Amino acid sequence: MSSLKSLAPGSLTGKVALVTGSSRGIGAETIRQLAAAGADVIVNYRDKAARAEKLAAELAATGTSAVALQADLTDYATVDAMVGRIAQRFGRLDILVLNASGGMERGADEGYALRLNRDAQLNLLDTARPLLGQGARIVFVTSHQAHFHGRIEQLPEYEPVAGSKRAGEDALRTRIPALAEAGIGVVVVSGDMIEGTITAKLLERSHKGALDSRREAAGRLYSVAEFAREVASAAVEEIPAENTRYVGDITGFTAATG
Repeated sequence: MSSLKSLAPGSLTGKVALVTGSSRGIGAETIRQLAAAGADVIVNYRDKAARAEKLAAELAATGTSAVALQADLTDYATVDAMVGRIAQRFGRLDILVLNASGGMERGADEGYALRLNRDAQLNLLDTARPLLGQGARIVFVTSHQAHFHGRIEQLPEYEPVAGSKRAGEDALRTRIPALAEAGIGVVVVSGDMIEGTITAKLLERSHKGALDSRREAAGRLYSVAEFAREVASAAVEEIPAENTRYVGDITGFTAATG
């Protein structure tokens, strides 16, 4: 299931990759993986401009063509502007990693999670579609808790995220046949709780011991860097069965679903 091998240097030379929500965490580490393999990269951020610019500068210093572009995925005007700048600078997009997600933010309204995790994902795909040519790859990043939503018990705080992420995955899957016909691959990367992520920290804060409990049940949990290597690999490796790449143990989830 997991090789934990980084992509070969130069294997993505000439490719252009956009990773949403990539100013920090899994997105940032995925950007680093793709850049190390030779891809030109776009660091997308919503409001962490300084952090995104710092990452882009870090990669540019190594010889990578990197740019930080702002877009709140739920604000379609900013998405249009971002894709327009990608078209102007690169003229194409070979890898689109749909990593940005949310729903646990303080003060978020009731419909925010669905707008971001489903509607905004499809809008970005549709907006970027003219730049995606034959051989391009779309990677949708999710969690086991969301992927198996409706068939397992959820922590209440995570329910809006899990439900909306599953809705986003379902909506994306309806596009797979048409995308495949155009030579564009789709891979859903589903991961267990990831050590060090904001989501894991928030859940641990609300449910003391939740992380330890999941770690014990799974045997181990992946780090941000390890999971990012899996996401980056999903952009180039053979498309797995049912277009789904599982990262981490799924025994408990599949047993719960029957």
